[in-house]
Amino acid sequence: MIATAKEPINVHQILAESATFGAEEVGQLEEALAFGQTAELRQESNRLKAAVDEGEKSKATLLRTGVALHLLGHHDEAESYLSRCTGDGMADFYRGQVQVALGRFADAAKTFEQAAKHGYDAVQCLLARAGAVRATGDLDTAEELLKSAAASGGGTRPEYCYQMGCILADRGDTFGAVEYFERAVDMNPSHQRALFWLAGINALRGNDDDAIRLYERALAKPPMHVGAIINLGLLYEDAEKYQAAAFCFKRVLDNFPNHQRALLYLKDIESAHDMYYDEETLRTQARMKQILEIPVTDFELSVRSRNCLQKMGVGNLGDLTRLSEQDLLGGKNFGETSLREIKEMMESKGLGLGQFVAKEKPRDFGYTDTLSPQQQALMNRPVAELNLSVRARKCMSRLGISSVGELLMRTPDELLESKNFGVTSLNEVRSKLGDLGLRLRND
Repeated sequence: MIATAKEPINVHQILAESATFGAEEVGQLEEALAFGQTAELRQESNRLKAAVDEGEKSKATLLRTGVALHLLGHHDEAESYLSRCTGDGMADFYRGQVQVALGRFADAAKTFEQAAKHGYDAVQCLLARAGAVRATGDLDTAEELLKSAAASGGGTRPEYCYQMGCILADRGDTFGAVEYFERAVDMNPSHQRALFWLAGINALRGNDDDAIRLYERALAKPPMHVGAIINLGLLYEDAEKYQAAAFCFKRVLDNFPNHQRALLYLKDIESAHDMYYDEETLRTQARMKQILEIPVTDFELSVRSRNCLQKMGVGNLGDLTRLSEQDLLGGKNFGETSLREIKEMMESKGLGLGQFVAKEKPRDFGYTDTLSPQQQALMNRPVAELNLSVRARKCMSRLGISSVGELLMRTPDELLESKNFGVTSLNEVRSKLGDLGLRLRND
């Protein structure tokens, strides 16, 4: 996921010795991070912060410090330095990027407008402003801004295609959005956010291999998007690539040591990494399944026994493992002779009457037996509407859970037995159900 640079980029020279600092220098810093030079950039950013603390207040130093911190993902710190570069268009532009990363979209829209007034690329600022406005939910205004950018020549830029794709996605036109995202990537193969969107769409469609490939491309250059690397880690884990998954979560923790999701996912990974599959056990389970499916008509039973089993709806040996001796004796005309005959038949296959009765637990939704129409509608809601994470969604699929009602029929322990379903996923499911006033069985 991270390439090895033949010749490391001189980060110190760019930040401390270069006479100029613009888009080209920022691009070199991004390339350095893509080649794994995070430590060098962190060291230089600390040196710049120390210089500012000692009284260095030039705009050049403040700008370089803020941009370096932004690339490292330390957005709060970055804004404190960039906000002191008054009247500088580039500082305003990156401060707007920081505000977007912090989720302050309305502030970002104003900052991008200010960046253009202070001399930064007017079309680029207009495109970025459209993205910030779109993030506030004002799709119509965002589209008008994009049209203005297109009229000024911005329609040929990959950022225009990306922003237009976002608007279509927000309006529910997934196919149209994908077309624009793919155009953006065609124009700029490393367009991070377009790749991120395409990866997410492929993950939702179950195209895991394509999603992994796109997330890897999206993360090939900074700034690091935590959501993207977490999602990639989950996809790696689902593909049983535990070492790669652990690397993703550790990469998040390198920058955010207290990131709770990354900590929990890494703990799950470390546990899963020690798991193995006992092939002999799997073969034994397969053989048992075949035996349980043997029809009772394959055995030479007396007419009375055959008729009694038929009346009780017993079709195969598996049915008998879920019936006790008392259940059989309760059948009409079923006596001790028939019982002995059935027991001998079961023993010939290494089975016993009622051996799986204890495993058959009553299923209920945790409510009264009679559900109102509203409650029934809630039970029938697709589990996809819970908006679970990639890991939790795939576990639901493995367990054959398609509706909320089917989910409520499961206990926490049953969910935890599913591959890759850990405490983090369980708490996520509990939280989503809690929002609806629901709970898992026996929870």
